[in-house]
Amino acid sequence: MNFIKRFGKADDGGAMVELAIVASLLIPILFGVVDLGRMYYEGIEVANAAHAGAEYGSLYPSDTTGITAAATQSAPDLTTLVIGTPTWGCECSDGSLYSASCAVTPACPASVGTNVVHRVKVTASAQFNWILPLPGVSSSSITLSNTATVRGN
Repeated sequence: MNFIKRFGKADDGGAMVELAIVASLLIPILFGVVDLGRMYYEGIEVANAAHAGAEYGSLYPSDTTGITAAATQSAPDLTTLVIGTPTWGCECSDGSLYSASCAVTPACPASVGTNVVHRVKVTASAQFNWILPLPGVSSSSITLSNTATVRGN
C-alpha cells in the first residue's frame, strides 16, 4: 500500500516530459509566426518601393534612372530588392487611349478634350527566405512582387 501512495505522488520528471512535448509543438509555431510577420513586413516594403518609384515617375516620367533610385531608396532594408524597368507613356485623362513613351500624343475623344496625362508603371520584387523550411515545400524562399501605376500631369 505504501508503494501505491508513493507512486501516485511521484512527480519526478513528469514536468520535464510535459515541457518537452509542449516545447516541441510551440517552438515551430513561434518561428512560423515570426516568419509570417517578416514576410508581411517585406511585402509592405516591396509595395512601398514600387509606389515610391511610380510617384517619382509621375513628376519625372522619362527619368528611369531616378525612378529606380527612388524605389531602391524607399526600401533600404531589402538587400534582394529588384526594380524592373519602369514604363511610362501618355494617356487621355479618362484612361481611354495610351501611347508608350509619349512618342505619339493620343487623340483623345471630344468628351475628354485634349487632357493628356503621364502614366508610370513600376514593378518591384524581392526574394524572401524562410527561417524554417515549410514542410512539404522544396523551396526555402519565395518571391514577393508588387506593381504600382501612377498618373501624373
